[in-house]
Amino acid sequence: MKRQTRRMTTQLAVIGTGLAGFAASIFALKRGLDVAQFGHAGAIAYTTGYLDLLGVHEQQILDDPWAGLDNLRRNQPQHPLGLLSNLDIRTAFDCFTTSLSEMGIGYSSPSNRNLPALLPYGVTKPTLSVPNTMASGIEARRSGAKTLIVDFEGLQGFSAREFQVNFGTSWPGLATASLRFPGMEDRQIFPEVMARSLETREAQEKLASLLRPVLNGAEYVGLPAILGMHAPDATLAKMERLIGAKLFEIPTIPPAVPGIRLREMFERELPGRGLKLEPQLKVSNVEFRKSGVTLFLRGAMEDLEIEAQALILATGRFLSGGLGSDRYQLVETLLGLPISQPENRENWYRQDYLDPRGHPINRAGVEIDKSFRPIGPGSKPFDERLFVSGAILAHQDWARQRCGAGIAITSAYGAVMAASDHMGSAAKFFPP
Repeated sequence: MKRQTRRMTTQLAVIGTGLAGFAASIFALKRGLDVAQFGHAGAIAYTTGYLDLLGVHEQQILDDPWAGLDNLRRNQPQHPLGLLSNLDIRTAFDCFTTSLSEMGIGYSSPSNRNLPALLPYGVTKPTLSVPNTMASGIEARRSGAKTLIVDFEGLQGFSAREFQVNFGTSWPGLATASLRFPGMEDRQIFPEVMARSLETREAQEKLASLLRPVLNGAEYVGLPAILGMHAPDATLAKMERLIGAKLFEIPTIPPAVPGIRLREMFERELPGRGLKLEPQLKVSNVEFRKSGVTLFLRGAMEDLEIEAQALILATGRFLSGGLGSDRYQLVETLLGLPISQPENRENWYRQDYLDPRGHPINRAGVEIDKSFRPIGPGSKPFDERLFVSGAILAHQDWARQRCGAGIAITSAYGAVMAASDHMGSAAKFFPP
């Protein structure tokens, strides 16, 4: 049977369905652009749900990320976070977190200080914004409130006892309990399955009936992040009423529910806001023609051909497939863009795995100009219509610097602004 080819036109095409790709689509829709987005599932499921801006600089944990950005621009002028002003970065974070809340997952408003967000093994990480379901945990630790941390038999990678031991001296009001999750006793269980179960009234009431007898006067209860998949704020409120105490989530090891929530929310909500989304189709080829940019996608039943005026590449690093390697060098896998990288493989890593300077391979990636265009031969843009955002960018070490979401959100914002300017859009970037 002859394969069919479906054709589509759009102003802006976005390749990538990770945080940077969806952020780009959100900003472009706010701008009033016609947007289409493509790509297999990104790495959102491997995130905590926290939105870091800049948590570490020069091996120092930052309380004030905005002052840290000023220092970053002086010390690492090629870092992607240095390409936008603090005002633009604030605007990007405010718009993104507001959009998340409007779509159904509430987030704290970004402020002038990083938050000490909780991690499952009893430490904190500096981040700028957290889901509303996790905010009470920060307050409970700050006040030293009497708090119960609960884990579940069969759930791997989350130990209430480990949490208590590591926080014990600074949070003496901690207690622990280990329960069997309703309907999943005597077997290995997974956070995503637990979260989907807790969307039902029956599971909520059964879990609450197990929690109430072990409270022992606790003001707060900390659970692994399992409070529903599609309406976590509503599930949180219901569970608090049922147990009579404040409740908060703690991220689990990946793949984690907070990231899966975001991905499913984007896929569910953004098409209704105008996004042409094809999350299960992979772009196989891109051609830059005089008439525009043509994308070719191959699906199981049909092919798809897209004509766009501009393109944002947000394909991520190795986990998402944006970067690859052979025995000799790193490569950008779709367009063959030049990669800023060590001269040879021997210099990818330092001898000490825990070297405080990090490893050079983590700072390899696509080099861009101030308009977020990838630089080709002769330090000229690869193509005037091509823009890049997210973890694929060079000169950053997002894991060590606690700036993964910051790079994704701010570079998506910068790329959309630059692409819109290139296309000559006269619309205001954000509605009043």
